[in-house]
Amino acid sequence: MAGGSIELAGLCKRFGEHIAVDDIDLSVASGEFFSLLGPSGCGKTTTLRLIAGFEQPTAGRVLLDGLDVSAVPAHKRNVNTVFQSYALFPFLSVFDNVAFGLRYARVTKAELRTRVGDALSLVSMSSFASRRPGQLSGGQQQRVALARALVLNPAVLLLDEPLGALDAKLRRSLKVELKALQERVGITFLYVTHDQEEALTMSDRLAVLDAGRIAQVGTPRQVYEEPADSYVADFLGAANLMEILVSERTGDSAAVLKLGEVALSTLHGCPASAGEKAHAVIRPERVRVEEHGSPGVNRVPALVERVVFLGAATQIMLRLATGTSLQALLQNDGDSAVANLAQGTPVHAYLPPDALRVLPGPVPAAAAATVAEAPLAS
Repeated sequence: MAGGSIELAGLCKRFGEHIAVDDIDLSVASGEFFSLLGPSGCGKTTTLRLIAGFEQPTAGRVLLDGLDVSAVPAHKRNVNTVFQSYALFPFLSVFDNVAFGLRYARVTKAELRTRVGDALSLVSMSSFASRRPGQLSGGQQQRVALARALVLNPAVLLLDEPLGALDAKLRRSLKVELKALQERVGITFLYVTHDQEEALTMSDRLAVLDAGRIAQVGTPRQVYEEPADSYVADFLGAANLMEILVSERTGDSAAVLKLGEVALSTLHGCPASAGEKAHAVIRPERVRVEEHGSPGVNRVPALVERVVFLGAATQIMLRLATGTSLQALLQNDGDSAVANLAQGTPVHAYLPPDALRVLPGPVPAAAAATVAEAPLAS
């Protein structure tokens, strides 16, 4: 199966006065696993439907392998779609569900049997060929839907939250299977999801969407560790967002920040000038909880407000001396200091300079930290 490249050029879609997709430019390479990530209503599914041909763009172009298909009907585009509801025919066997599209393609019976057999083998469903969808689990039905899409040899496979109807444990296992399947068949997968973990686990690259626009494109590591703004930082995984004042610029990348009366250093690019208010972000797994009174830079007095055992890790909710709430995620690696933390314990929170970033954009309301004037008593 050959992969297919996708290019969106100035793509727009309006529904009356509502702008669902707002001037999107995007390139997806042949054979890439690319995800569109964002909350409900951000335009990701509408973008997928424009690529599939189920919707016509208000403006802009959709190109597949360099050819403008904006006006080409859906059934004439070399793409196929797997939906959250698998839409299997309940009265047909697994074999006949997978063969359905091939019958309309008028292939020979011998070729049909071979291609259906290969598709079922690809998703490990050969032994279920005679069963009907009602006799299958949710995960098995998802595999049949994938086989039905892949049997037509599309250049691009579009997946609209295909794991959304499954339980959490099954989703985790199928994420790994789906990425492995994409690598075996070698075609382009465009995956739509609101689940950050899915996008981070499977994608070669991803785009974070916000109100019909692309907020950031990059590899999972780039987008997670180097968010373009506070919206991306807040949406892609847990993030501590803190209101700060840029005290001084100490180089092209480094700066001194003020969190209340506490000075913090950052080694990353600072988009704000000295004297300007901004906000900083640090991921919970980069926050270190140390004994109260620990010396050194970027250490802020704090109180433990809540301790939540998560199994492999422990979530520590802190209240800094500045009044800011902060979350730390500590691995349960046998360190007795973690086990001994309890509500009301005075500690110091260490915010490593290489983990602290100053970001443009307003702090999302749900994530904004409250900065108090009075410090906690030491």
